[in-house]
Amino acid sequence: MTPNLVYVVVVGVLVGAGVSLLLERTLTRIVIGVVLIGNGVNVLILMGGAFGTPPIVGGGPDEDMSDPLPQAMILTAIVITLGITAFLLAMAYRSWQLLGHDEVQDDDEDTRIIGLAERDEGPHAKESGDDDLPTPVYSCEPQERR
Repeated sequence: MTPNLVYVVVVGVLVGAGVSLLLERTLTRIVIGVVLIGNGVNVLILMGGAFGTPPIVGGGPDEDMSDPLPQAMILTAIVITLGITAFLLAMAYRSWQLLGHDEVQDDDEDTRIIGLAERDEGPHAKESGDDDLPTPVYSCEPQERR
């Protein structure tokens, strides 16, 4: 069975839009992105199943029955997506209550690591007067202590 081009485009659009929304900084957009990706994956699983008569024994010939496994997987995926969506909505609501917005902030450790990376990779690293700091050595061998 070859997949229908409309389904392939729908899956691509849903997953692409979902991923772009997941990369945003606000929790409401992340929730919408998770829902879109979940729906795109559900359509993808649906495309993997065979079309035919309902999967009820005695309802028709066994060769013409559709595969019930993709349907069961989609039902499971719907429940999991609903649970994740409820959790993310609760996080967004709590963030709105505490901070007045639902934007995800960088924490202190991320800011420190970004600053260290800029210091180590920048062209002004030798000129900044930080020569007394040890240069990181990336090696698998044990190092001597000074």
